[in-house]
Parts: sequence; C-alpha cells; structure tokens
Amino acid sequence: MDHMIFEVGTALLLIALFSLAAGKLKLSIIPFLIVLGMLVGPHAPELGLIDLTFVESREVISFLGRVGVLFLLFYVGLEFSVSKLVRSGRKIVFGGSVYVILNFVLGLGFGFAAGFPLYEALIIAGMMSVSSTAIVAKVLVDLRRTGNSETELILGMVLFDDLFLAVFLSIMSGLLLGGATSVGGVLLSVGISVGYMLLFFIIGRKANPILNKLLNITSNEIFIIVVFAVLFFVAGFSEKLHVAEAIGALLLGLALSETEHSKRIEHLVVPFRDFFGAIFFFSFGLSIDPTTLGDAAWYAVGAVVITLIANIVAGMVAGRNAGLSHKASMNIGLTVVARGEFSIIVANLGAAAALAPMLQPFSAMYVLILAIAGPLLAKESKRIYGVLNRIFGWSKAKEPVKQTGTD
Repeated sequence: MDHMIFEVGTALLLIALFSLAAGKLKLSIIPFLIVLGMLVGPHAPELGLIDLTFVESREVISFLGRVGVLFLLFYVGLEFSVSKLVRSGRKIVFGGSVYVILNFVLGLGFGFAAGFPLYEALIIAGMMSVSSTAIVAKVLVDLRRTGNSETELILGMVLFDDLFLAVFLSIMSGLLLGGATSVGGVLLSVGISVGYMLLFFIIGRKANPILNKLLNITSNEIFIIVVFAVLFFVAGFSEKLHVAEAIGALLLGLALSETEHSKRIEHLVVPFRDFFGAIFFFSFGLSIDPTTLGDAAWYAVGAVVITLIANIVAGMVAGRNAGLSHKASMNIGLTVVARGEFSIIVANLGAAAALAPMLQPFSAMYVLILAIAGPLLAKESKRIYGVLNRIFGWSKAKEPVKQTGTD
C-alpha cells in the first residue's frame, strides 16, 4: 500500500498522455484509453520505479472507474427529457424505434447464432443497440454538420436510444442481479426495476416545485456537495434493490432534468464526468487480457458487420420517412454507428452477473473497432453514398428536401 498514490498517479499520467495523443489525431479518447489499459496491467513488465502492473492500485482504479460510470449516466439523464422527446414528434419516435428494434433483433439473432446462452445473447443485443452519445456529438461538431437537415433527427434518435438503454438496463438488472430463479421471482425482480424507474419519472414530472426549492442553494460549494451526496446515495440504494448503480445515477439525472437547476448541475458535473469517465475506460481495458482477444476477434468482426448493415438500413428508413434525401439518410446511419461508453456499461452488467467471460474481450474488440471506424465512416459518408448510389440509382429518384450544411 506504500506506493498506492504513486501507482494511481502513474495511471493518471498515462491516461493524460494518451488523451493528448487522441486529441492531436482528432479522434475519440475511448479506444485510446481502452488500448492503454490492455497494454498495462498484470502482464506488463516492471520498469524500475515505474510499475505498470498496477497490482496494489487495481481496486482503487476500479472504484474510480465505477465513479466514472455514475457521472456518465447521471449526465446522460440530465441531458434527456421525456417532454423533449414527446415534443420531437412522430418522425423521431418512428426513426428511434426502427433503429433500436432492428439493431436489437439482429444482435439477439447474432448472439444465438454464435452459440451464446439467453442472458449472454441479450447482453450482446443490448451492446449492439446503443450508440455512443459522446462520439456522435463529437462527429457532428467536428464535421460541421450541426446545420444539416438530418441532424435534428440524429439527435432525436440518440435521445430515443438513451431511453431504450434506461429501460433495458433496468429490466436486465432485475433479471441478472435480482437473484430470482422461478418465473414469479424473475417477474418480481423485473417489476421492482421497472417500478423503480417509473418512480423517478413521476418524481421528475410531478415534484419539480419541491426539487427546485430544495436545490435553491446559492453557494456552489454546498450545492455540489448536496447533489453528489444524493447521487452516490441513490446509486448505492439502487444496488441494494438489485438495480444497477449506474441506473440509479441515470434515473436521478432524469428526475433532475426537468428542474430549473439542470443546466447548473450539468455545468458542475462535466469536469467530473470527463475525468472519472477517462479512468473508467482505462480500468475497463485493464480488466482485459490481450491474449484472450484472438478468441473474440471473429465474433467482434461479425457483430461489426451486422451493426454496419443495421445502421445503414435504419438510417435510410428513418431519413426517408422524415422526408430527407438519400444522402442525408445515409449520413444518419453512418453517424450513429459508433459504439462506446454505453456498450461497455452494458457489458459490465454482464460481468457483474458473472456471465460468460468471453463477453469482456468481445465487447472490447467490438467497441474498439466501431469507436475508431464510426467517425471515419461518417467523414467518408459522401464517398460511401456515391458508391451505393451507383448501385441503387438513388439520384434518379426525386429528392424531397434540399440538404443544408456540409456533407
């Protein structure tokens, strides 16, 4: 324990260096930090005073990573708004439903075809159904597509996907962590999870005046202490009910998203989200033995191919239903194809339930490939559209809406 601070400091320094490298290359830091975690750990060599095995600090780094998950999901909850989704209208609900259902069904079929049992197949389907909000947002900004005609639909579909994630994790937490074996016990565990989620929705919709009054704290110091204290308590209490702690954080964010203090909370949370979130991705990589990746490679490649097909099809269906051009519809599918933080969180739920060990290396490979390929595919969407257009002859069809912004 004598070298605990030094080991943690070394890990943070490595995280900072790899994050700087990702920034220089204008890529998401997620794959960089996962690879970093995989390169070090128990199998890494000791270099004099610098111990890259992180044996003594392993539990501390893992705990800090769990804190990162709480902040990531709490922030997503703050960004999400049920009323915003309702106002977005039929086109976003239709597009989001097509996206989630197509990815989930194909993911579930892939899980069964690969020989995984039911729960493992469900986890794989969940991983393959959730896009990375962080990467999608970064792609839209970096490629200057915020003014494009399809961007509102993209953001709406991502928002809908976040809602699916909340429901999926709540139900799977009840199934996997509830400890029930009989049909009645399973239904009870799922019922508790869903009821717990609905409780927070009700609080968020009906208790706004009370929440606004309780959070009317002038001092930022006291304000952040109160918010974080409630966050950690709710996350811990959720775990007591066999609901994943991350879902407790997400639900609290949902409850606070409609308050007049939501923007203030977001502003204060962002630095913690980024810092502890980076540790989470590193700690996830730290849990992966690189020698096991070979066994998962073909599974991951197969899942990536299915995801690409499902996303392009869903994007085309959603875009055309919304009256967008074929080019704009292609942009939708290629923009939301990136996978990242949420797929890893789903995989971690499977790890917490002691499901097949293969899920960890599979999820690492799957996320690595799409976290890198996703932004690149979005950047080259014009060329990809050109190739597919020559095959399907889309340009001959009438394009109802003129695309704005850049390609």
